[in-house]
Amino acid sequence: MEKEQPLLQSITLQDLKLSNRIVMAPMTRSRANNKDNAPTDIHAEYYQQRASAGLIITEGAQVSPRAVGYIYTPGIYAEAQVTGWKKVTEAVHQENGHIFIQLWHVGRISHPDFHKGELPLAPSAIKPEGVQVYTPDGFKDAITPKEMTKEDIYQTIEDFKNAAIKAKKAGFDGIEIHSSNGYLFHQFFVNSSNQRTDEYGGNDENKTRFFFEVLDAVKEVFPENRIGVRLNPSMHNIQGIIADEETIPTFEYIVKKLNNYNLSYLHLSEPFSDISDVDFLVTHIAQHFRPFYEGSLMINGGFDQETGNKIIEEGYADMVAYGKLFISNPDLPQRFAFNAPLTQWNQDTFYTQNTKGYIDYPPFEGELNEV
Repeated sequence: MEKEQPLLQSITLQDLKLSNRIVMAPMTRSRANNKDNAPTDIHAEYYQQRASAGLIITEGAQVSPRAVGYIYTPGIYAEAQVTGWKKVTEAVHQENGHIFIQLWHVGRISHPDFHKGELPLAPSAIKPEGVQVYTPDGFKDAITPKEMTKEDIYQTIEDFKNAAIKAKKAGFDGIEIHSSNGYLFHQFFVNSSNQRTDEYGGNDENKTRFFFEVLDAVKEVFPENRIGVRLNPSMHNIQGIIADEETIPTFEYIVKKLNNYNLSYLHLSEPFSDISDVDFLVTHIAQHFRPFYEGSLMINGGFDQETGNKIIEEGYADMVAYGKLFISNPDLPQRFAFNAPLTQWNQDTFYTQNTKGYIDYPPFEGELNEV
């Protein structure tokens, strides 16, 4: 009998035992009720279909109305949202699955249309160039945001804590802090979007202070071993984020400091685009950051079955998060186990507001040949 694939081996994240190391990555799917940003019954079916993942991380859920930047995306700050998410967690737990919710604040990647005319919040009043926001009235150019006052920062810390309280009430096994992809925390980490001169800007300690204050706040609700963190260190020229020579050292500082916390995992993403000509960034994120982090490391971005198994086998990561493959293959772990063919996703249905391309991808029904 052949050796079990690394992806299919169980793993224990502190006190949480996962049946495999295949994680469903957080993915915006734009199916929430636009009236109250609440998940609906089809969310429960969607996530339940994918409960064979070792761990599901939900799509980003806004921690407050001020955190919103996209239409039809769910929140986790109101009771209607808690009710909707509770159906999701119950459905996943019925299949013996595990599910974390991703807590999200988009920062400047928003528009006054979402905030009754008020400007989006950001570390500094710097417009994200080349960015468009999908508002209820269609795509509009992003605008110059409002620089957050200290009161805004303190309120946002409280918003994350309140969202964690709501997440626990909804039955989630844990939370992931969305601190990547050009959103609010990432905007604080990078000089191009953070030009503050107070204790929230300048050096690494200051640029990351807000993030760690949020982490300290949410650990009062969920124990550290039920909290994950997501970072995208080599994101460049996307969502208005422009990296520089200080960017990777700043992320190294963050990752090293995270060793002071007994986290469930650290979730890192490979670059979204070609950065081969940007010599101050790194292209192999897991290999670069593995020596800095002592806990469980999850990697995501462009992996298939072969490369996923390889990166775990080589010791650079403990888990691999898959996105698009989980959209069109709800039974992805079983397909990997039996070397079954994979269904191609339909990108045209990623962000539509109906069931097509959401809950209508069937599990594999052909002959299964064990690897």
